[in-house]
Amino acid sequence: MPHLTIEYSANLPGFPEAEALTALNAAVTASPEILDEADLKTRFVRTGSFEIGSAPAGRAFVHAQLRLLSGRTPEAKKDLTGRIADVLRRLTPRPEGVMVQLSVEMVDMDRPSYVKERL
Repeated sequence: MPHLTIEYSANLPGFPEAEALTALNAAVTASPEILDEADLKTRFVRTGSFEIGSAPAGRAFVHAQLRLLSGRTPEAKKDLTGRIADVLRRLTPRPEGVMVQLSVEMVDMDRPSYVKERL
């Protein structure tokens, strides 16, 4: 924990994944909520098969999901999602004629059932 997954539609050519990984990890681990930077696992998923609404032409998306163990305050959650949104807002390609939807969500993971080991 935490796990950060960024999904984006394939019609965003040139998404700077490597740059975004570095920037996202720096932004998230700078939060006082993240005690050990080595705990953060970040990945990108490029989605080739997607539709947005009923008229998908000219539409794209970027969606980030941050999964953390439960127990954070609403203020801490808002701070973390804001950090992620700031990075993605800055780095997401904006092809001409394409409306890009950006969303970020926080998901609480159940502490009692979560298992993590460093092998």
